[in-house]
Amino acid sequence: MQFGIIGSGSWATALAKILTDNGNTIYWWVRNEAAIKTIQQRRHNPHYLHTAYFNTSQLILEKNLNKVIEACNVLVIAVPSAYVEDAFNQINENALQNKKIMSAVKGILPAKNLLVNDYLKEKFNVLLENYFTILGPCHAEEVAAEKLSYLTFSGIDEDIAKQLAQHFKTDYLNIITNHDVLGVQYAAILKNIYALGAGIAHGLEYGDNFLSVYIANAADEMVGFLKKIVWSKETEEEQRIINYAASVYLGDLLVTCYSLYSRNRTFGNMIGKGYSVKAAQLELNMVAEGYNASKCIHKTNTTVKASIPIATIVYEILWEHLSAEEGFKKIEELLF
Repeated sequence: MQFGIIGSGSWATALAKILTDNGNTIYWWVRNEAAIKTIQQRRHNPHYLHTAYFNTSQLILEKNLNKVIEACNVLVIAVPSAYVEDAFNQINENALQNKKIMSAVKGILPAKNLLVNDYLKEKFNVLLENYFTILGPCHAEEVAAEKLSYLTFSGIDEDIAKQLAQHFKTDYLNIITNHDVLGVQYAAILKNIYALGAGIAHGLEYGDNFLSVYIANAADEMVGFLKKIVWSKETEEEQRIINYAASVYLGDLLVTCYSLYSRNRTFGNMIGKGYSVKAAQLELNMVAEGYNASKCIHKTNTTVKASIPIATIVYEILWEHLSAEEGFKKIEELLF
């Protein structure tokens, strides 16, 4: 298999490290020409994960996305959800035919309110059987430090998901597979919203006792949403065998709510301390997926009609000018 990575941020850099450490030579789409030169000369990404060094003989760095797509039969998408459409606007509608697509995007496309697979089906006719996800509790910074992490590879054809996953298995990365390709994506979207809320709570100086209760309730809320939105797409028997306490669901929620590496927690912490959304975005200077996700899930839930009061209040704080203090007073009354 020939892998190509689309994106050059921290997560894309971590995935490039994983694949090359496992002996793969990869094509890597890096939009910035100066960044390409630095990687070639100094063997690391100048903007992200400076401690991750590469054997440049394993990297084919390319500014032209069409060349990467043409050369590869497996494409790993690792750009923030808000920029997916912008990245793919430059390719023709037949470019992705017969390609395996692996999405490492932990968000929803905000302009269209679509999962990545729905967008790719709509624009490029990518079939769901050729679409796989790479998700789970795995911060890029810890991958760069080679701290043991776990990733879940999901696809409706779990055998192919397992074949793809083997290319990512390293001494510091364990692999898991499942078939819940839609559920894991919504879990990744929701956990960012709840992590943003956890950050707000921290900024408001709530303690660990409160945060543990908040996260437990968020986990319950997330599972309720997942069961409702995926139920119509899978049989009742398949629903029963999904373990929502697994790492790609509960594990990712926990690490994103607690970790100091979490952008969403950091963003929320600033909101809790009184920053405006705009000021927090400027200060963070990175994408916090939970911000756009809160609006997208609020809109999606007008159809799904799941009970997600915590996610709704986080949305109201971010988008409808509800004060953080008042919002969390409401959340206090919801928790059990």
